[in-house]
Amino acid sequence: MGFPGTWMTESESVVYRVVPKCACSTIGQIMYYSDHGAFFEGDIHDATDGMHKWAFETSQDAISDNVTSHRSYAFTCVRNPYTRILSSFFDKICGIQRNGKRYRGNLVPMLIQKYGIEVGEAPDFEFDQIKSFRRFLLFARDTIRWRRPMEPDIHWSAMSGHISTFIVNGGRYDHIFWTEKFNDGMQVVLDNIDTRHDILLGEIPRFNESEGHGPRRAHPVEDYFDDLSMHLMFEIYKRDFQLFKYDFENPGNKMPLGEIDLDEVHAKLGD
Repeated sequence: MGFPGTWMTESESVVYRVVPKCACSTIGQIMYYSDHGAFFEGDIHDATDGMHKWAFETSQDAISDNVTSHRSYAFTCVRNPYTRILSSFFDKICGIQRNGKRYRGNLVPMLIQKYGIEVGEAPDFEFDQIKSFRRFLLFARDTIRWRRPMEPDIHWSAMSGHISTFIVNGGRYDHIFWTEKFNDGMQVVLDNIDTRHDILLGEIPRFNESEGHGPRRAHPVEDYFDDLSMHLMFEIYKRDFQLFKYDFENPGNKMPLGEIDLDEVHAKLGD
């Protein structure tokens, strides 16, 4: 299976396992800048050179050799499951994508037909966000639990699933940090690697490629989750809450409750 979703700087200074909707655009740009002294012009996900990515066949041997011998510092980044699934909804379901179209072609029309969601239309995007989100959450659960009406999408499949492939196939993380404490966590990475160009995190912009392409969240996070929604969240993301120390009981608390135990993560996701 190899190391899907894994990026590595050309200099092999650092290895990163991408987790969608967890600051991956900003992290990728930092990695690119650390080698080249400039940011990639455009969405870093579209970069086809200047960085090793598992999606490129020409990069796979270099990544495999590095990861299996643990030559470089390896890390990933996680996010509160409540805010992550909301971000996926507003970006991928309600938003217009970089190509000017809806995400995955017929996905949104299918959701409108089978689950009765609404997404609104530009420029106002007026619709009942809470009702539609809860119906989307049912769809996300169906894709993850029963793989119907489609396979689960990478943007709402569990973080632990993404992170586990790296471990199962022979990798080991040196650091896992939270998007909610991004500068602190990313600084630990930078303190442990040698880069061609210095990175001052306080001066790095946040690269949110989905911003401005759809509706803004109109309510506090906790308003989107009733008892049923929280039950579904625990069914889908139980390991994410437990391993990465997020507060399941309070959707309004985006901050972690404790420290991530790397040994626990490797033990529980390495089976």
